[in-house]
Amino acid sequence: MKLLFRLLLCSVAAFNFGCTAPPALRPVAAPAAKVAATHPLPLLLISIDGYRHDYIERGLSPTLAMLAKNGVQAASMQPSFPSLTFPNHYTIVTGLRPDHHGIVNNTMVDPQLGKFSLNNREAVGDGRWWAAGVPLWETARQHGLRSATMFWPGSEAAIRGHHPDEWKLFDARVTPDQRVDQVLAWLDLPAAQRPTFLTLYFDAVDHAGHLYGPDTPQVNDKLRETDAAMARLVQGLQQRGLFERINLIVLADHGMAAVPAQNSVVIDRLIPLDKVQVISMGILAGFNPKSDSAAARADFARIEKKLEQPQAHMRCWDKTRVPARLAYGSNPRVPQLLCLANIHWRITTTDYLARHKGKPSLGDHGFDNADPLMQALFVAHGPAFRVGAKVPAFPNVDVYPLMTHLLGLPAAANDGDYDAVKDMLKPADR
Repeated sequence: MKLLFRLLLCSVAAFNFGCTAPPALRPVAAPAAKVAATHPLPLLLISIDGYRHDYIERGLSPTLAMLAKNGVQAASMQPSFPSLTFPNHYTIVTGLRPDHHGIVNNTMVDPQLGKFSLNNREAVGDGRWWAAGVPLWETARQHGLRSATMFWPGSEAAIRGHHPDEWKLFDARVTPDQRVDQVLAWLDLPAAQRPTFLTLYFDAVDHAGHLYGPDTPQVNDKLRETDAAMARLVQGLQQRGLFERINLIVLADHGMAAVPAQNSVVIDRLIPLDKVQVISMGILAGFNPKSDSAAARADFARIEKKLEQPQAHMRCWDKTRVPARLAYGSNPRVPQLLCLANIHWRITTTDYLARHKGKPSLGDHGFDNADPLMQALFVAHGPAFRVGAKVPAFPNVDVYPLMTHLLGLPAAANDGDYDAVKDMLKPADR
């Protein structure tokens, strides 16, 4: 069943909903008590937010192309559902799907903790939101390795009381070059303070994709800008004699699709919004009953019945009826009613369109994670990786067991499969 699910998950053809149930977390064999006596080579995990898997074919990322040519490139990497930023970044460093690690959306509500959104710095920095997952930097700390994160989602929170050894509050004004320079500065620390696991985050490609759409000169400009920062990183590693002694994984959290301004499902034309609690809007809209009263429940049941009927440009489900292949709906933070826009469409309100003068974002993600436009970049380079290897598409939960293997760390319980990605490593490193 595990294999069947993975084949369905990775298949773009898997748009029918008669799929097998999602797998449980993978049990973990008895881990080694400590990191192996030989100190592992450093691992740098780099996210280029919104870098769709086919952007590299535009010829605007020569540094990435060089790393791929001399390392490993996947046909694509499939995000977990929903194909949103915070859920997938936390999936990558925990190996858990959003339904398991609890960051189920960029905007969500918890019965005890209240509201969470990207702009709510108090919530983003509250470790209780993130506590269902064990991020890799925490496992590294527990086994004597130091870590440093440059803006990785989750690292601002003291998860189980701990941050990475080095971390920064997110500040969009910090340029790509400055982010690279900070990572290099951490690598310049004395050996006792130097991190072995590091992350680096770039967001300019994603922002341009949202504002202008993926097939625009503005996105191309940000591809060039980000690749220039990557070239600065490679040069800095070479100058330090580290380039051949560090493992690099460069990936994205999701892809990006064009959403024309006129392609809006205006949800308040279909249901009375004053009868529901609106949790999220956009590509994946979520709604809960207004209250626990019998009248509110009855109103909600009628709304659910209506929206679960076939709709133009979106599909809606009660959380208990979400297609099994999406592995989503069991977490209490998932809203009771979910509506997912079809590719190239958004779900919005009359009020939102009025406030934005009918000019919403022209690119977005969060769509069905099997859609080709949601597939993400994956490139790896370093002494552990094969040279010039092309590997098939795989789901992003598999990155976590790959990284724990590279660092010689025991993996926490996770949804990934090391066997699915081990062939990208040289035989001696598998």
